[in-house]
Amino acid sequence: MSYSHLDRPVQFLKGVGPKRADSFARIGVVTARGLLYHIPRRYDDASTVRPIGSLEVGEEVTALGRVRSKGVIPTRRGLRIFQAVLEDESGMITAAWPGQPWLDRKIRQGDTILVTGPVKFFHGRQIQPREMTIIARGDDVDERQGLIYVTYPASEDLPQWVLRGVFERNLDALLSWANDDEYLSEEALRRFRLPSLAEALTWIHRPDAIGQADLGRRRLAFDELFFLQLVQAQARRRATEMEPGIEHVRTNELVRPLHEALPFSLTSAQATSLREIYADMQSTRRMSRLLQGDVGSGKTAVALFAMLLAAEGGYQAALMAPTEILAEQHAATLRALVEPLGVGVTLLTGGLTAPDRRAALEAIESGSARLIVGTHALIQDKVTFPSLGLAVVDEQHRFGVRQRMALLDRPGLRPDLLVMSATPIPRSLAMALYGDLDLSVLDELPPGRMPVKTVLRAPTQRDEIYDFVAQEVAKGRQAYIVYPLVAESEKIDLLAASDEFERLRAEVFPELRVGLVHGQLSSAEKDAAMRGFLAGDVDVLVATTVIEVGIDVANATVMVIEHAERFGLSQLHQLRGRVGRGADESHCVLISEPSDGADERLKVLRDTSDGFEVARADLRIRGQGDLFGSLQHGRDPVLRFADLMRDEDLLALAQREARGVIAADPDLEAPEHERIRVQLHGRYRDRLEMYAVG
Repeated sequence: MSYSHLDRPVQFLKGVGPKRADSFARIGVVTARGLLYHIPRRYDDASTVRPIGSLEVGEEVTALGRVRSKGVIPTRRGLRIFQAVLEDESGMITAAWPGQPWLDRKIRQGDTILVTGPVKFFHGRQIQPREMTIIARGDDVDERQGLIYVTYPASEDLPQWVLRGVFERNLDALLSWANDDEYLSEEALRRFRLPSLAEALTWIHRPDAIGQADLGRRRLAFDELFFLQLVQAQARRRATEMEPGIEHVRTNELVRPLHEALPFSLTSAQATSLREIYADMQSTRRMSRLLQGDVGSGKTAVALFAMLLAAEGGYQAALMAPTEILAEQHAATLRALVEPLGVGVTLLTGGLTAPDRRAALEAIESGSARLIVGTHALIQDKVTFPSLGLAVVDEQHRFGVRQRMALLDRPGLRPDLLVMSATPIPRSLAMALYGDLDLSVLDELPPGRMPVKTVLRAPTQRDEIYDFVAQEVAKGRQAYIVYPLVAESEKIDLLAASDEFERLRAEVFPELRVGLVHGQLSSAEKDAAMRGFLAGDVDVLVATTVIEVGIDVANATVMVIEHAERFGLSQLHQLRGRVGRGADESHCVLISEPSDGADERLKVLRDTSDGFEVARADLRIRGQGDLFGSLQHGRDPVLRFADLMRDEDLLALAQREARGVIAADPDLEAPEHERIRVQLHGRYRDRLEMYAVG
């Protein structure tokens, strides 16, 4: 592997040395490349910087001035205020930072500083900065003065003026070394309408206009997305193409009778998804597909048709669900549809009696069990599939990659894979997270399905809400009441499920049957609570988000969510999806203290039942970092430069290009791909290896 100048340790750059290298390491910069990619967090256009003499009281301004004098001023109330008199050629103004006397150690007389904040009147004009950047220390001259002022992420050990000095001394060399990392040809740059890497980094660190910095960011965003998709394209190839898959043959022995017997018509989205799945299964290429749909969009029906195609050719098909109750419900649903066709459904879960478990294992091993539904029990060593042709994994996010692969990686078998997710996410996020899978989307609900009526209520309206719950139960229906905590906390002032359960049972609903389920109960206790609710033995189920997935009760018509502002929009949508599964009108009541931020989010849920629209709003409001969540495993953010809302076009371009490169040169051995291979194994492999398993 070739060595790049950018790989040299940061301590050997001008103005760094061993001591500062330790400080740089603490902010994640250990090489010259790390410094080059330590990009500014803020840009200030000099055209918006006002002469100090022209600043008016009441304005929000950005000003640049030299510190003429400074000091800490005590007040009668004991508050200490740091003040600095700033001057430029047009005049002077006082800058004041109440309660920040420590700035007296940071800012020196003679420093040039950039400040942004309101101008007020207090014994004369005074600016109270919200943001402050030391542009130059003492007699140093900022060579960029008068253009764009950049502000870097800094630390106590590496203040802004130090960072700026290190960049000034090294940036020209760093930019010239950036050519070592350029992997796109001039033709590709023209085709993608992107700047070269050196040009992009120049625009980011030394923009002539703020718009240039964003153009540079787009190039770095493309690089992130391209290498992410490259890793996923390699994983996809390993999973689907390196060994031949099963070429399923459609005889219509089972598929057509099911079509004719269905009590409903497939939606156009279901029909489209089925065509995509059948095309995959009937090819020699192994299917690896994500079926994404909202709650109630008909994923199970699509999966059943795929399972029957496998069964028509004499293969077994297995569906793995995250909970025993969900597995049992899937098995019951499938049996009702396929037993008239002469096909049985075998259930395998950890809760079976020893004789039933033994019978299920024998049926699977003999091959007489053609359709199998189960939980994690399906991936235990004792389970032997002689002819597994299709694996369906329900609620993908509830299983780890290793669990999914354990179902697929059986000696001599190359089953197709269909992953189902009822957590709608925007297409761009699905492409980023599941780039190793082909994507089918169910974006419409079956006709006749009634949307859940969602309302926002304040805590002061609880009595009315409880009356409504009681009225619904009097009609023979059931309700959930969900809390964010299991037990009361001294640190957070929130209602909790276990404490409220006692109050609701004793004081609010003494005539009703109230149950409790939360994550701290044993598996047996959780299972018993959910079974009681499913059987109709419980009227009101008090719960935490443990019910988000894994229980389908058609008779439940009310979902009350306490402290709704504490949940993400997508999680609230999933909870709402626990009701509205039957023929009766259903309701979701979001209880929250009124506030601008919370109301904006919760109104999205109130105004739409489209899970994909909810997910887009969640991505916009919460940001992609939160949604990537645990996938980051404490490492650098998966995406530092790319924004999936703004850069969806770049993501599609990067995915197409990455898949094309891997299709033409799977191991990146061609001379024109050498730099891609070097960067993949050097810069990106460590951070993206979590995606390498498909």
